[in-house]
Amino acid sequence: MNSGASRFSPSDYSARLRLDQSSVADSLDRGETAGRGADFGRLAEEIRSYLAAPRGLTEEERRQYSETLNRAVLGFASEREQVLAIIADRLIRLRIHQLDGYKHPYATLAEALFAEVIGLNVLELVLARKDGLEEIQVVGSQIYEVRDGQTMLSSYRFDHERDVERIQQNLVLYNNDRINPRKRWAEVMLRDGSRVTMTGFGFTSKPTLTIRFFTVRCFSLEALCSAPYRTLSHEMRNMLLDVLEARFNLVIIGPTNSGKTHLMKALIAELPDEERIVTIEGRFEMMLGRDFPNKNTVEYEADEDDPQHKAEQAFKLALRQSPQRIVHAEIRDMDANIYVRACTRGHSGSMTTVHANTLEDVPEAITDMCMLDGRGMNPERLTKRIAEYVTQVGIEMRYLGGRRVIARIGELSWANNEVIVRDWARFDETSGQWIYPEKPSPKAKARLAERGWRT
Repeated sequence: MNSGASRFSPSDYSARLRLDQSSVADSLDRGETAGRGADFGRLAEEIRSYLAAPRGLTEEERRQYSETLNRAVLGFASEREQVLAIIADRLIRLRIHQLDGYKHPYATLAEALFAEVIGLNVLELVLARKDGLEEIQVVGSQIYEVRDGQTMLSSYRFDHERDVERIQQNLVLYNNDRINPRKRWAEVMLRDGSRVTMTGFGFTSKPTLTIRFFTVRCFSLEALCSAPYRTLSHEMRNMLLDVLEARFNLVIIGPTNSGKTHLMKALIAELPDEERIVTIEGRFEMMLGRDFPNKNTVEYEADEDDPQHKAEQAFKLALRQSPQRIVHAEIRDMDANIYVRACTRGHSGSMTTVHANTLEDVPEAITDMCMLDGRGMNPERLTKRIAEYVTQVGIEMRYLGGRRVIARIGELSWANNEVIVRDWARFDETSGQWIYPEKPSPKAKARLAERGWRT
């Protein structure tokens, strides 16, 4: 997308396609181009305009057809089959079975056109082998696949960067978003919870497309103890169940794609369904309502670009909805103060994630975010308060030895004017096993004992 290009308008684009439809279709119907090895691009444009034309006798029928196209682009299997059948039928009517001199890697010409017009182009071939696929990273025409935590160059690539830009427009068109010279980025969510982040030329040196797949299907601490996950030991499972029962406030840290959200959902799965949980996210990723339909959850999606729907407003409303636990997907800047107040005013057992290198750094990192609102606060006293009441138990996730593991479970406290972490459990990379260096402090032990300590 060149910075000097005119603003993309879906309605103008659709009108232009319909205007060109009759001349292109007539040419194809007469077989003039088919007999001479028709250009695939022209045929794709004809199919695109054919699909874009309103269909149905009533407004409701036309709306349903538009929704079918929308869902096909977003990956709904049934609607994708419907649209593929429409394309195949159109080719039969045009008496086109193949294009002389044009080669493609798909089983049929209809599938090649579907990938071009509705689907994700060559990414459809990557998606055909989805076992172990965690992420697709597109930079310009280059494609990288992340499988089982390992990034590798794909055997497929786009012919041109314009193909990536077309996919971006397809995705945003049906998601009430935009990507154009005035706004050169967008994020959308696919129907399975997978997140797509896009940037356009001018914001990044090349158009990019990153798809992070929602690959997890099982949420329980017991499952995480066993193959293929082996994220924690059975002793640590009992330890975390005790922590949940005793309502310690939890914080989870770790690099991107280390399993933080997966672990948080596994912890939530262990909670009683009737327990009131309020979640606050920047994008709906945990999908608690979908995966745990019987749980008493209220899920907020905060929009920092909308003053009426920022995380701060979500917190204010959440505190009035009788939450027993607050799950904050990630503490960010201005909402740090509200989360700290929530954890220290009766909402014990809350959970969050923070970007920090080690557990020792977490209280200070949250303190730094709290100080951004300009209030006159003593940073040392605030760090002490956070260590003792907000980040009582910390969990550190890592990608080690080819799998996601809990590298540490530690009890955070304040002593001698610094943050102290007692390691209840630690992963030993040499042996590939967990060790348990320290016991809970007397204060934590007393709290655990009140709830029937398992460990």
